[in-house]
Amino acid sequence: MLVVLIGGDLQPSPMYFRSIDVCQYYAKRIPRQYGNYRYRDYMDPKDRITAYCKPVKVQDGPNVYDH
Repeated sequence: MLVVLIGGDLQPSPMYFRSIDVCQYYAKRIPRQYGNYRYRDYMDPKDRITAYCKPVKVQDGPNVYDH
């Protein structure tokens, strides 16, 4: 499950992936949309994005992404 936090608030719609590798692909790229975090201290805390993958067991279905 891809978990996304924007400004420290959990976003209500998690995404489920069949593979942890695919999930991590997206988790790595989502925070980069506003540039890199080398200058994190200059970024407004409400605009900071964190994404990570949490392993959960789900049934296959239309809401489980493959790529």
